[in-house]
Amino acid sequence: MTAAPSTLADVLIAPGPAPEYADRMNLYGQFVGAWTMDAVMQTDDGQRHEAKGEICFGWVLGGRAVQDVWALPDFFHGTTLRIYDPDQDAWHILWNDPLKQYYTRQLGRADGKDIVQHGTLADGTVIRWRFTEITPDSFHWIGDRSRDGGASWQVQADFRATRITA
Repeated sequence: MTAAPSTLADVLIAPGPAPEYADRMNLYGQFVGAWTMDAVMQTDDGQRHEAKGEICFGWVLGGRAVQDVWALPDFFHGTTLRIYDPDQDAWHILWNDPLKQYYTRQLGRADGKDIVQHGTLADGTVIRWRFTEITPDSFHWIGDRSRDGGASWQVQADFRATRITA
């Protein structure tokens, strides 16, 4: 008798971090689980929008990466793949939002008690996405951009997340 073919979930989802990097994987692994978020979005024309959404984080790719899905109705629905790079002791961050057709690439690292991700968009805009005020049951996520090479920053997104499940 032959084994049933694998499903995407079978080959994607991992039960935990890869053992050889377990100590480094918790930077983003600490978020594995389900979260709700209260979001404030600032549009380019200065309008403020408030909404509630959800976030789910999980181990993937043999425990060598953390993937998440962020859903904020009427604003975005996307996924981040966060892959640890032991040579750089940093994380490659790939955000994909097919709803808005918005894609970014960043590099993430611990910065004191925070996590900071830096990237540059195709038009030269510098982006900085930060996890701050991190506790086991909550975090504050801030998405900034700079059109002057980092001399000044504009907050585009401000999310306060609360854990639902681990």
